Amino acid sequence: MSSGPARALTYPLLVTSGTLVVIAAWVPFADLDQLSGLAVVALAVLAYSAWQLGVAVGVLPSGLRAVGVVRGRRVRQQHRLVSRSWLEISSGDRVVWLPVFYAPELSTFVPSEVELTGSAIRSGEVRFFPSGRVRNTEPPGKLIDNPTRPADPPAYGLGRRLILDLQFAIGAPLAGLLWVYVMDGGLGAFVAATTVAAATFTWLSAIRGSDPS
Repeated sequence: MSSGPARALTYPLLVTSGTLVVIAAWVPFADLDQLSGLAVVALAVLAYSAWQLGVAVGVLPSGLRAVGVVRGRRVRQQHRLVSRSWLEISSGDRVVWLPVFYAPELSTFVPSEVELTGSAIRSGEVRFFPSGRVRNTEPPGKLIDNPTRPADPPAYGLGRRLILDLQFAIGAPLAGLLWVYVMDGGLGAFVAATTVAAATFTWLSAIRGSDPS
């Protein structure tokens, strides 16, 4: 059983690409102020995506200092609209929580030994990819335990994952109204700002490692 970048990182990178396409689609219709706004959003998306990818593959630090074989289990965090997978890692008396990008194997990952070798986090042939920095305190919200027995990993399609992340786009019309109020503009400006905000909010959920399970 193998979990590589193509499985864990493909979805957030696809959503990132889709968000940049939405931004680029409005460029031909934008005036100078709107172009500046689109450029700022695009740069923010690229910069944060690059940082997240750097943490995931180990180019940038996740804050996890332990090295060797430790005890790990997966928990799913449910906090308001946020749903994320975390690895609860025990090393001696120390317990930390590391957010990871979702892969189907996480849904059936039972408490077991996890090998930490530099930037890589592995359990057997499965590699986990951090989606943020480690926490020394328990994540907020409800933490749902992982299974006690392994089973066949479920498959969650792109549609289900997008529906989960689209919840965050509920505030997009407010962002559109705010843009029109501050920068002026008519219906076209409102539609453009709303769609860009919706795509950006959806991307932010995906790039932080949303859990569709």
